[in-house]
Amino acid sequence: MKMSNPVDFTGRVVIVTGGTKGIGLTIAQGFLDAGADVLVCGRNEPGRLPVSGRRTAVFQAADIRDPAAAAGLVDAAVDRFGRLDVLVNNAGGSPDSDAATVSPRFVEKIVALNLLAPFYMAQAANRVMQGQEKGGSIVNIGSVSAHNPQPGTAAYTAAKAGLLALTRALALEWAPKVRVNHITTGLIRTESAAGVYGEDGGAAVAGIIPMGRMAVPADVADACLYLAGPLASYVTGADLSVHGGGEFPGRYLTVKSSTRG
Repeated sequence: MKMSNPVDFTGRVVIVTGGTKGIGLTIAQGFLDAGADVLVCGRNEPGRLPVSGRRTAVFQAADIRDPAAAAGLVDAAVDRFGRLDVLVNNAGGSPDSDAATVSPRFVEKIVALNLLAPFYMAQAANRVMQGQEKGGSIVNIGSVSAHNPQPGTAAYTAAKAGLLALTRALALEWAPKVRVNHITTGLIRTESAAGVYGEDGGAAVAGIIPMGRMAVPADVADACLYLAGPLASYVTGADLSVHGGGEFPGRYLTVKSSTRG
């Protein structure tokens, strides 16, 4: 029996928040390449949009930390394309901060972007998807910080841990029509983040990852295509780790380094 293409999204509509740069742009590009109609958002119109052949993602300016703006983004997708099949909650992030001195305003903004905005987007998407014959799929892009906090990331870690718990809660409430899943991302090599990992762009960091390299945005995009597609039709409430096996424990690295010396 010949299986249909599991990554053919022709006729399906996808929203990727923060889909104008970095990982989000690659996710949007992946869905475009798979045939989907894609809407991306950001607070400012980008210099370039994801493109596949003659097809280009549609851009809508929105600050999705505002519930009304989040709902408006979903309405814009439905008005333009007639439906909504996939939501990828990708927008997020945070600069490092000292938990002892960080301002309440900073904490509120980080929690709003990384936890509240995905919640608002998911609520709006669910209202549409529940009324569709084939429902829909929501994919939340999380972080390894939710499992293993690092210094300087207290507010971000708390928000991402909340996103993981939110994923599981929504999966329980919205099944079977709407599947809600989570991707735990690890260290990802992007143009903007290359300098964060040292002058070598992350080559040395790769040594602490079992897979021997940092992730690239396409690794996350491929995971999104899987979770949103038919091969994952019975998968909901899952946490898919896309982190190359995580990181070797510090104890192991210390012992290994000392034995080499």
